Amino acid sequence: MKKELQELIGLLPNAVVHGETKLTIMDLAHDSRKVVAGTLFICLPGVKTDGHDYIMQAFHQGAVAILVEKDVENIPPGLTVIKVTDTRAAMMTIAPHFFEYPSRKLRMIGVTGTNGKTTTTYLIKSILNKAGFKVGVIGTIQNSIGDRIVPTQNTTPDVIDLQKLLHEMVASSIDYVVMEVSSHALALNRIAGCEFDVGIFTNMTRDHLDFHVSFENYLEAKTKLFELLSIKNSYKKGKTAIINADDKAASFIIEKTMCNTITYGIDNNVDLKAQNTNIKASGAQFDIVGSFGIMPLELKITGLFNVYNVLSAVGATLAEGIDIQVIKEALEEFQSVPGRFELVDAGQPFSIIVDYAHTPDGLENILKTAQQIATKRIIVVFGCGGDRDKTKRPIMGELAAKYGDIVIATSDNPRTEDPEIILAEIENGIKGSLKEGKIYEKISDRRQAIDRALHLAELDDIVIIAGKGHENYQILKDKTISFDDKEVASAIVREMK
Repeated sequence: MKKELQELIGLLPNAVVHGETKLTIMDLAHDSRKVVAGTLFICLPGVKTDGHDYIMQAFHQGAVAILVEKDVENIPPGLTVIKVTDTRAAMMTIAPHFFEYPSRKLRMIGVTGTNGKTTTTYLIKSILNKAGFKVGVIGTIQNSIGDRIVPTQNTTPDVIDLQKLLHEMVASSIDYVVMEVSSHALALNRIAGCEFDVGIFTNMTRDHLDFHVSFENYLEAKTKLFELLSIKNSYKKGKTAIINADDKAASFIIEKTMCNTITYGIDNNVDLKAQNTNIKASGAQFDIVGSFGIMPLELKITGLFNVYNVLSAVGATLAEGIDIQVIKEALEEFQSVPGRFELVDAGQPFSIIVDYAHTPDGLENILKTAQQIATKRIIVVFGCGGDRDKTKRPIMGELAAKYGDIVIATSDNPRTEDPEIILAEIENGIKGSLKEGKIYEKISDRRQAIDRALHLAELDDIVIIAGKGHENYQILKDKTISFDDKEVASAIVREMK
C-alpha cells in the first residue's frame, strides 16, 4: 500500500507544509517503534508520552514526513513537516483514505455493549461460516482473518491498525468482518472511516467509568455506533440495528437509530422473542419466535445471558439473509468461547467454571446461572482490576456474597494499585450482604486464592473463578506475569490427587 504525500495533504485543509511534497508514503504510524522506510509519522500528544518527542527516532527508522500540531525545532534535513491544528483528527481522515476505505468492500457487523460482545461475535462467525462465507473477527480474545490468527492488544485496534487489518482482510478475500466495538473505540473514534452494515446492542451496565466518568457518557459512546448506521448518503445501503429491547438503555438507542431495526428479548414485545427457556448444566433449550415462525433450539452453551447472545446473533444473520435452517444448525453445533463460562475438567469431583466476568452485571449473570444448576455449594473466587472503575468493587463484593456460599476475594490485574486496598473496597460490599452460614476470605495472591477454593470444594460443589477468563497473564505493579486461570486450576487439582 502506498500513496503520494501530496494526495494526503490534499485531505487536510489549512495544513502548513515545509519541505518536499513529491514523496511516496509507504506506511502510516503514530508509534515510532513501528516506523519503517517511507513512513508518514503522526505525532500524537498523550497523557504519558508525546509523539513530538520521538521525531528523531522516527526519522532514523525511515520516516520521510511528519504530521505535527506543535512547533518543532531541529528538524533533520530532508524530513517534510506538515503542521495541522489537531494531529489525531488528521489521522482519522488520512488513515481510511490511505488504506482505500476497506470497510466499503466488506460486510461489517459491529457488536457493542457491556457484556456478551465476544460470545456474540463467535456465534455470528459460526453461522456465517456454516453459510459458506469467509469471516474475519476483531475482538477481545484475538483477531482472525479466516483461520489465521492475528495478535490483538485492544478490543478495538487504533485507527491505523484497524484500517490496515481491514485492508489485509480485503486482500484475503474475506466476505464478512464481525467486530467487537468497545466504548473506548467509539469515544476516541478509532473506527473512523468504518462503515457498518449491521450494529448490535447487547446490554448496558456499569463499566469503564474511570474513562467515561459518568454512565451518561458511557451510554452516549455506545450510541455512536447506531448513529453511524443512520448516516444518510453513506456508501453502502440497507443498514440494520439489532437491539436488546429488554435493556433499560434500548429506548434511548432506538431513538437515535434511523435505519431498519430488529428488536430481541424475553420480557417485551419484540421481533425475536425467546420462550420456554430451560437452563441446564449441559446447555440451554428454548424457542425463538419471529416472523419465520418458531425455531426450537437445543444448545451446548448455557445461561440466560447466552439466550440473549443467541438472539442477537440470530437477528444479525437474518438481517444478512442467512437461511433459518443454516442458523439453527450452526447454533446447535456451537461448542463454547474461551473463558466464557468455560468448564475445567481435570478429573475433580466438583465443577470448576472459568469466566471473564469483570463487571457487576457479568458476575451476577454467571452466578445466577450457577445457582440454577447447583446442587450443593457455590464457591466464588474473583477480584477487581486496579487503575479501573472503583465504584464497581463493593457492588461486585455484594453480588458475590449474595449468590455464593463461600467467597474468596483476590487480585485480578492490580496494576499500580495496592491489592490490599482493592480487596478492602470489595470487602465493604461483601460485609453488607453476608448472611449467616456464608463465609469469605481475602487472599491477594491469585494462585493461593484458587488453591484455597479448590481445597475447600467438596463433591458436587461449583467453583466459579471469575474476572480473567481467556487472559493468560496478570498485570502487577512492576511486571506482567504468565497466569491462566484454567491452567492454574488444572495444575492444583493434579497436585491434590
